[in-house]
Amino acid sequence: MYYVPDGTTRCGFYECEECGSRFLSLQTGPRMVCPYCGEEIDLEIGPDEELPQVKESARLLSVLEGDEVEKMDALLSLALTGGDYSWI
Repeated sequence: MYYVPDGTTRCGFYECEECGSRFLSLQTGPRMVCPYCGEEIDLEIGPDEELPQVKESARLLSVLEGDEVEKMDALLSLALTGGDYSWI
C-alpha cells in the first residue's frame, strides 16, 4: 500500500487544516502533526533562539478498519499519482 504497510487493519484518516492534504496514519489520536507541512523540531538551537512550538494541524476525520483501509489507501494514492493505477 502507499500510505500504510500491507496488512494494516486499523488506521486513522486525517486532514490537515493548514495545507489541506489528506492522508492515512497508523495513529488514531484526535490530532497529529502533518507530515507534509509540519515543522520538525531542531533541537540544536543557539542561545538566542527559542524552541519552535509543535503545531498539531491535522485532525482525525475517521478511523478506518478492515477492507476500508485498503480501499481508502488506493483511492488517496490515485489522487497523488494522477490516476496511474498500474502500480496497484
